[in-house]
Amino acid sequence: MDPKKFILWLFIVSIIMLFGAFTSAYMVKKASGDWLSIALPGIFYFNTVVILLSSASMHIAVMSTKKNNLKLTRIALVITSILGLTFLAGQYSGWQDLVRNNVFFVGHPSGSFIYVLTGVHGIHLVSGVIFLFIIVAAAFRFKVHSKSQRWIQMCATYWHFLDALWLYLFIFLLLNN
Repeated sequence: MDPKKFILWLFIVSIIMLFGAFTSAYMVKKASGDWLSIALPGIFYFNTVVILLSSASMHIAVMSTKKNNLKLTRIALVITSILGLTFLAGQYSGWQDLVRNNVFFVGHPSGSFIYVLTGVHGIHLVSGVIFLFIIVAAAFRFKVHSKSQRWIQMCATYWHFLDALWLYLFIFLLLNN
């Protein structure tokens, strides 16, 4: 296995363990009683659609790279980047909605968990957007093409993982809030 891909997979596994610990702690704290039910901000639903669309555009970028359609690769990567930034802006807007509804990071654990779960995911998404920007720049310098796919494939793996992680978190929060 490519050593850089192996490192990426180790990183992904460590993120899975981190969020496994967070969601386990959430369930333990919720079971201890004194839990407040907090409605998720409506923007989180919109963000779920945005992140699914970003996964589709990333897939298009990878497929067009395999076919050496560099123009479509660039367009799809730029769209994925814009959707990633839109998602991050939506998360920030969701946090503003929580504050307007008197749900703060410090205070009740049920609110704190929402901030931690979405915030730590957001930090990882920032790293994904930075990775995307690097790949976009490489694509515009003709360094991403059918004979040079390793970096776009790694970026796509990480991006799809972050999308799946958001779906998990969103469904988890919907079902356990």
